[in-house]
Amino acid sequence: MKGGRISGHESFNLVKMIKIANAPCSWGALEFDLEEQSEEIGFGQVLDEIKSTGYIGTELGDWGFMPTSPEDLRKEIKNRDLELLGAFVPVDLKDKEQHQSGISDALKVAHLMHEAGFKNALIVLADDNGKDPQRTQNAGRISSDMELSDQQWSDFAEGANQIAKVVKETYGIKTVFHHHCGGFIETPNEIDRLMELTDPELVGLCLDTGHCAFGGGNPSTMLKKYASRLWHVHFKDFDPKAAKNSQKENGDYFDAIKRGVFCELGKGNVDFQAIINQLNELYYDDWIVVEQDILPGMGHPKICALSNRAYIKTLGL
Repeated sequence: MKGGRISGHESFNLVKMIKIANAPCSWGALEFDLEEQSEEIGFGQVLDEIKSTGYIGTELGDWGFMPTSPEDLRKEIKNRDLELLGAFVPVDLKDKEQHQSGISDALKVAHLMHEAGFKNALIVLADDNGKDPQRTQNAGRISSDMELSDQQWSDFAEGANQIAKVVKETYGIKTVFHHHCGGFIETPNEIDRLMELTDPELVGLCLDTGHCAFGGGNPSTMLKKYASRLWHVHFKDFDPKAAKNSQKENGDYFDAIKRGVFCELGKGNVDFQAIINQLNELYYDDWIVVEQDILPGMGHPKICALSNRAYIKTLGL
């Protein structure tokens, strides 16, 4: 059963029901406009290495990274015997004037996935992260005076609901919201408020363990609190030492990434075994997507992907 509970007679071999994927961001294919973007690895190599390192699914990546023709996209994914799980769609939701373009972007992505045959894929909706200077500069150390105003909160939630509603009505595709450092939904309080203001029938939660920890939250606590809205999971680790070193130098969100704040799985402070235990208790039978955000040209993505897959195997997956 996708993203929900199963009956007692089906509760066999639960661990093997969880499927493991990786995403283009682990190869430096990010949604941000960066000078390093020219060093980005091509989608063919990314898909080949996702497959060769033991994963069975992927996300789309930023629009245009993979083919935007449904036929070509399906061919590239299926020829490698992979599945496409969803696509990241950033929208400046606090600005009502951006809602219509956000709907258009989400529909464009949903159309591509649907027509390519990936009808169970998700829209992974997020704030337009890394664009607000104050939030980008203070990622991991957000204070209350940096939060949205009441009107902005209302507009933000309205936009998320609208996008999710239109996509669901048009293509039958669900939407999850991805909390993210460097954006306006980062801290536990901000996640709580967004969940409170959005329609639980329309907007699920994409729990990202690394962003949750970097934003001052406890992934296990967040999972327990929003179990009924947990439709997607990103496995990302968080290195508090890297975050502290960046903060000492007054580094921003991107500086923290360069210092390895999102380290290899098992090398940070996220308790992944506890997360897996909770997922099994919930009979979660869907995807876990490994993400180790790096900037283009940084690190050795394939080696990290192998290491991360090996680590997850030690946890029974």
